[in-house]
Amino acid sequence: MRGTALPATPTGALGATSPADFFGDLYISFWIPTAVLTAALVIKLPSIVKLWRDSLLRAVGGLLLLAACVFVSAVPSVIAWTNRVVGVPNVAAPWVYSLITAFCACCLLLLVAWRNGPAERSPATRRLMRWVVGVYAGVIVGLWVLFALADVPRERLRDLDTYYATTPFMREEILLYLVAHTVACLITHRLIRNWVRADGLDRWLRGGLKALSLGCVLNLGFDAAKFTAVVARWTGHDLDWLSTHVAPPVVALAAICIAVGFILPHGGQYLQDRWRVRAGHRRLRPLYLLTRTVDDSRVPFALRATPELRLTRRETFIRDALLRLTRHLNEDVRRRAYGAALDLGHEPGRAGALAAAVTIQDAVAARKRVRGEPVRRAATAPDLTELLQDIEAVSLALRRPAEIEAVRTLAATSATTSSAAASASTTPTSPSPSTSHSHSPTAESGVPAHE
Repeated sequence: MRGTALPATPTGALGATSPADFFGDLYISFWIPTAVLTAALVIKLPSIVKLWRDSLLRAVGGLLLLAACVFVSAVPSVIAWTNRVVGVPNVAAPWVYSLITAFCACCLLLLVAWRNGPAERSPATRRLMRWVVGVYAGVIVGLWVLFALADVPRERLRDLDTYYATTPFMREEILLYLVAHTVACLITHRLIRNWVRADGLDRWLRGGLKALSLGCVLNLGFDAAKFTAVVARWTGHDLDWLSTHVAPPVVALAAICIAVGFILPHGGQYLQDRWRVRAGHRRLRPLYLLTRTVDDSRVPFALRATPELRLTRRETFIRDALLRLTRHLNEDVRRRAYGAALDLGHEPGRAGALAAAVTIQDAVAARKRVRGEPVRRAATAPDLTELLQDIEAVSLALRRPAEIEAVRTLAATSATTSSAAASASTTPTSPSPSTSHSHSPTAESGVPAHE
């Protein structure tokens, strides 16, 4: 073997017998990020299939798949299997380095395309993307050329970077992939930092960019640990623990942050929309339960109905029931209830919802009383346009029966007072004697009474 290498303890990756060695062979630092990246890919897969023509979605899916392949390929047991299948000691090293380099290039390309959009790729943007592809393709070719020139006969599963840190050509290969990775992380972090400060970003995109930025910082921590351990070998020191015990969990956290960063803008918006639809469905429940009593019917249950379809069906059911209640709705009741709600201190929007709730409850009760009998339309039926538009506000008002009862009581009191005042103003009064005398025919004619 050409070059020098400090002695290192055998890895023992395949011959562990103690419980500690057994759990160490699980390679949690590799499998946890692999699981997270795979889960992210599964979450994105329906959108990718549905919107297959969206190049950005396809690129995100490919990037997540590539990142998962990096971690699977870097598992020591997988490294040993790769070396055994190919028949070349340590051939897994340039393979893993190539995957890492390709992942860095894909991150840069995706970030540039994501920010500018397919329709806004200027000539400068296209030149930048071609430059990234050319440089990192050259790096991958260089990794394989340097490996072919290096003499690395002894298989290393965990500490290859430090064990061969001083070996000619392998030394340059290790340095090349670390420099390429560091440069990509620095450029990506700078692009993200400038983008996240821009105005007009929704909270999900901003959160995703912050997660990506954190992933880049952790990746730089991985590079720092690797560089420190390699340089220590160059100077005759032993800091291998930075490469074998610190770098793997750091890069695992970085992969998790990157996965979150790519799925948060789409996944967060998707979950928010789902939550909004389900919350709207729940908010309509009180009014739905009230309108069910109009004809003792309900919305048909469909097991495979989407949340959006269930919300639409509930809204349609409520509006149809209100239309059937039109002849029982009384504008006078609504107007008195609205005034009562204002007198109780409610703001106009809330007062209108409470008044509508009182009106609908009275209409439902009236329909139940006269069911099966011919019914005349109310003298003053309210306009249903506003009512049909504000069914959610009315349903929320029905959650507060005490407020509705207070409005109903005050409205009934004002109605009683108004009726009493109207009756008093229309009652005839008896004329007084003096008034009768002054308005008698004899007095008006001026003729004496005895005549």
